[in-house]
Amino acid sequence: MSLTKTVQIGGKEYKFELQKYAKQAAGSVMVSCGGTQVLVTVCASSSAREGQSFFPLTVDYFEKFYAAGRIPGGFFKREAKPTEGETLTARCIDRPLRPSFPKSYMCDTHVVATVVSHDKSAHPASLATIGASMALMISDLPFDGPIAGLRVGMNSNDEFVIDPSEAELEKLDLTVAAKPGAVLMVEAGAKFLSEEKIIDAIDFAHKEMEPLFDLQNELRKEIGKPKREVEASELPADVYAEAESFLKGKLEDAVAVSEKIARGKTLKALSKEMRASLNPDGDAAKAEVLADCFDKIKSQYVRQMVLNQDVRMDGRKLNEIRHIACETNVLKKAHGSSLFTRGETQALGVITLGSSDDAQRMDSIHFQDYHRRFMLHYNFPPFSVGEARPMRGPGRREIGHGNLAQRALEQVLPDKEEFGYTIRAVSEVLESNGSSSMATVCSCSMAMMQAGVPIKAPVAGIAMGLIHEGDKYQVLSDILGDEDHLGDMDFKVCGTKDGITALQMDIKISGLPREVLVKALHQAKDGRLHILEKMNATIAGTSELSDNAPRIFTVKVDPSKIRDVIGPGGKNIKRITAECGVKLDIGDDGMIKIVAPSTDEAELAKKAIREVVTEPEVGRVYLGTVIKVMDFGAFVEIKPGTEGLVHISQLDHSRVEKVEDVAKEGDEMMVKLIEIDKLGRLKLSRKEALAQGKPN
Repeated sequence: MSLTKTVQIGGKEYKFELQKYAKQAAGSVMVSCGGTQVLVTVCASSSAREGQSFFPLTVDYFEKFYAAGRIPGGFFKREAKPTEGETLTARCIDRPLRPSFPKSYMCDTHVVATVVSHDKSAHPASLATIGASMALMISDLPFDGPIAGLRVGMNSNDEFVIDPSEAELEKLDLTVAAKPGAVLMVEAGAKFLSEEKIIDAIDFAHKEMEPLFDLQNELRKEIGKPKREVEASELPADVYAEAESFLKGKLEDAVAVSEKIARGKTLKALSKEMRASLNPDGDAAKAEVLADCFDKIKSQYVRQMVLNQDVRMDGRKLNEIRHIACETNVLKKAHGSSLFTRGETQALGVITLGSSDDAQRMDSIHFQDYHRRFMLHYNFPPFSVGEARPMRGPGRREIGHGNLAQRALEQVLPDKEEFGYTIRAVSEVLESNGSSSMATVCSCSMAMMQAGVPIKAPVAGIAMGLIHEGDKYQVLSDILGDEDHLGDMDFKVCGTKDGITALQMDIKISGLPREVLVKALHQAKDGRLHILEKMNATIAGTSELSDNAPRIFTVKVDPSKIRDVIGPGGKNIKRITAECGVKLDIGDDGMIKIVAPSTDEAELAKKAIREVVTEPEVGRVYLGTVIKVMDFGAFVEIKPGTEGLVHISQLDHSRVEKVEDVAKEGDEMMVKLIEIDKLGRLKLSRKEALAQGKPN
């Protein structure tokens, strides 16, 4: 028996249909708002994976083209692997769900959200997040919900709006996922907003979610299945006590090693020594338990050191930023480059400038044939953390980190009318010990300035961490990789001196109280301003356009002449680009952009374009090319696409018996335009041209 529930959120009706679709799944729901519908299902294996220590949760989000009444482009005419946008949405669903399961739950769990209808009245990502939580709530899976996710924008009056339109996303594009009483995830792009404004927006979204929490709890009681029992994984008390006793006085020295790789080797050696001492017989089961004890004792020691002594692994103060070194123009042939090093994290930012033809074409259910003029690609090779493993294409992490940095820098880009280039930024992470995505923001910001991109202001990023136990907590600035692993929060904040441009927050605990969020944002601002000061000391502003970058020149023609510039089958434009070594971008208004390596090539292209669009002038002498020979004369092309007839009587001062005696196909011939008849046909004369002299 199907069940339908509705709730009002932000002035829109959200509808939930349960027990109707995909009934063999552990939980399923169709979430609708207007003409947008998302089917969300959850399934899980009946038993846990052996030896698994990381929750095997997979979230897939798919946008079907039929949802928008369209057929996919390309040869195969079916949806292929998830797009970048689908991958990013899947991450936004995964991140708040993951900490809402028991730590000891290790069954393979799969959440699938499929957009089956879309009319742009509501964005499907929020519906998918809400649907995932609702499907888990009514399933037998041990999910500690409910959670909800909403997208927030700002209208022209600076008022917050739920599920905003494209215009309402210009100042703020904020996605918040939360549970009652605590925030779980934040993802945002912002136009230089203050920390207070961001906090107000998060509070607004959290309050708007309350009806969704109430509905999910109601459905759980009404149709929810009994939850699975999950045994808490407790380490044997006697073995744990042995490990604690052995490590006392030794762990402190190992943790205090400042350099990442050396510290890792020291800790690994200490773990091996402990297992050899406490498990001399080499029992495999006890060795595994001892390894788990070592990890837990190390984690608890570092956390208590921060909470009780205000001391971090590398000896820094809680709000202290690691040493920063900046350098620009490190790659001599690149259009722009910068090396940003913060502690043991290093990112090489590289900028390439191109024409509008280089823009990325995007096609999805949200927009068709959209062109992206700014791209940022983040690469995280294994050597950056001293590992030897195969290199594959970018994974979800690389896509997510690249998107965050791209959102941070998009806000400071010049308008297309001011700077008509397509911009590609690439971050090569050369070394990583925490917050490589924030190093990416800094390096690419400086690389753009060095390339001559007139950005509005430099952008810096910082990663914040958290240690939280009971009523005590400490916020950490510029976290190390180990502090990210052992801590409870990864909060990345990007912005200029005037405000925030992007942020991303992930929580590993059950939620984040408001006071912690406020402290983290204000502490991040102090750190961001410190980093910007270091960056400005290296490059204080935008440089002249790089000598290696192509130049863009413009020439205006009558819009009616565009077809002449293009030529039949693109003949003219292909000839100009090949002969002059340039790219042409022709606008409908007759504005032609010439992308050329230098001014010389651009001037050649301008001359060629003017020759094409200039009307033939009676009395003018042209240097043309013979394109066809007939018994009665020769046809000569005096400019691309424009030809005329030189009658046999006009070939020479003396009598010509055969046209072939004077003209052969492919010959260059100097001719004078002597007449344009009523039908627009051109009459040419070689005889008069010879008398007049060289072309004018």
